[in-house]
Amino acid sequence: MAAFDYDLFVIGGGSGGVRAARVSAAHGAKVALAEEYKVGGTCVIRGCVPKKLLVYGAHFAEDLADARRFGWEVPACDFSWPTLRDNVLAEVERLNAAYTTTLQNNDVEILLERAVVAGPNRVRLASGREVTTRYILVATGAWPLVPDVPGAEHGCTSNDVFHLERLPKRVLIAGGGYIANEFAGIFHEFGAEVTIVNRSDAILRGYDESIRDRLLQISMTKGIRFQFNTRFERIEKTGEGLRIEMDACDPMDVDLLLFATGRLPHTTGLGLSEAGVELDANGAIKVDADSRTAVESIYAVGDVTNRVQLTPVAIREGQAFADSVFGGKPWRVDYDCIPSAVFSHPPLAGVGLTESQARQKHGAVKVYSSDFRPMKNVLANRNERALYKMVCHPETDRILGLHMIGPDAPEILQAAAVAVKAGLTKQAFDDTVALHPSMAEELVLLR
Repeated sequence: MAAFDYDLFVIGGGSGGVRAARVSAAHGAKVALAEEYKVGGTCVIRGCVPKKLLVYGAHFAEDLADARRFGWEVPACDFSWPTLRDNVLAEVERLNAAYTTTLQNNDVEILLERAVVAGPNRVRLASGREVTTRYILVATGAWPLVPDVPGAEHGCTSNDVFHLERLPKRVLIAGGGYIANEFAGIFHEFGAEVTIVNRSDAILRGYDESIRDRLLQISMTKGIRFQFNTRFERIEKTGEGLRIEMDACDPMDVDLLLFATGRLPHTTGLGLSEAGVELDANGAIKVDADSRTAVESIYAVGDVTNRVQLTPVAIREGQAFADSVFGGKPWRVDYDCIPSAVFSHPPLAGVGLTESQARQKHGAVKVYSSDFRPMKNVLANRNERALYKMVCHPETDRILGLHMIGPDAPEILQAAAVAVKAGLTKQAFDDTVALHPSMAEELVLLR
């Protein structure tokens, strides 16, 4: 066997790449990892972790208002965006340091510079240095998509929100997915006027229709505006902000335009095609069930493959790669029944088939639901209602999907997802004694 500088060279220091590098090194491989920005990737540095911290911060607006109904003499409170922003960025730096330390403790060599594929077994660094490696793992993630419209450079993406100098008063968000709806809730709670503009006629495609309709209803009641079936025509910078011209409504003047129009695999300029790696029409790396590309020595995991763009999935793919290639314990990721959540206000979560998907697959299905007002909302005099929904097989009563919207829905769903993954029936829930009083008890009382 030819001698290589490394057994494994990982390009990208996100969740999948870090897990693959750490575990491969633990299995005895000589590993290097190149990251051109910060170790931790999208989720930790500019995605779900700092965004969830903003969600927590935003929710205090409702909590402080509700507190008065619970007897607390809450004075008028001012919100300081710089304080929250700087504390969130400090936490990001802490996590970056923690990820770096973890890699170092596992003897992974970290190279803080851009790396590209120079051949099946060669990597070229931005410094000009070339190294050889037995295997290459590409884990460069995905990058926000900015639509091709005149003046798009005046907008920003989710990458930029965490660094805003000041809070905008008027926000327009382009898109209808989870990023759009999460930031809509955040900015609204911070006191901004928020409008979501979507080119289609629905939000959160892929989630159960009843659940996403409930979020739309609640969001509109809160004051978030929605403009559907609308496309951008021109964006102009003015003395007071931005003027947005669209094809289906009057122009809008805003302080901030946030593009939340999807994410594309981050493969541009990596030398992949030149090395023989096949890409799909969106630039995603084509891989088999073992995350191997068309080149035997090159693998890819995470969002760059566009299989399932979720951090826990990338971590599992990195683990499976390391165990299979270097650990002598081959296994494959199971993509069935992956739970997901949207940290909107209120949050929603789901696992398994939606009602529509289940009907398409099985015909008639059994649907059980609970539409209720959470106890906290009752005393707070908040009319916001939760909705839990269970979709079951028409003959066996096996749970095909579980979907919910309401306070702490993602926290509740995580445990319930185990039951769905295990193939349990509704009877198993019926046989379980309720934990009272709680919102979770509604899961075992569905009718």
